[in-house]
Amino acid sequence: MSSMIVSIKGMVKHSITIDPGVWLFDERIVDLNTYFQEEKTEDYDPVIENMGKAWDEQRQVTAKVQTNDNKIMNNKTDLTEKSLGIAIEPFLTNASPLSSATSVRFVRNNGEEDFVCSLAEAEKAIVGFSDKGKALKETGPLHFYYGDGSNQQNPVKNIQSLIVI
Repeated sequence: MSSMIVSIKGMVKHSITIDPGVWLFDERIVDLNTYFQEEKTEDYDPVIENMGKAWDEQRQVTAKVQTNDNKIMNNKTDLTEKSLGIAIEPFLTNASPLSSATSVRFVRNNGEEDFVCSLAEAEKAIVGFSDKGKALKETGPLHFYYGDGSNQQNPVKNIQSLIVI
């Protein structure tokens, strides 16, 4: 078993270290069992959709309730039974790839050949971090899914880090 910590480094302004376990509490997570079957428009972006929902909810509130703005919107059953993923684009954006960067190398921890795709493909991708409520300890910490789900049945597994090249 390898470390469950993932890094994004290489041709970026900011190297990032991520613990996928904290994504359980991120409102941007998706259910990998249904995500690729859902009808999406060409410009579909789960981050924007969630922002829109949050805006709608905020507009419906009549009294201002004091909170620390740490809203956990996930059902406990979902977290313990579903296979979950998240779009990698916001994390790549936060790392700020250099203008000369064109690709991302997904370094694998099991001795298999690294997986490389274009930066544009990586920005549309979903990374899986849980299978039926369990961390991907044996085949993770991450699985790579193309944004169109074309490899849904056979994701790239054992991803330990991302190197922007």
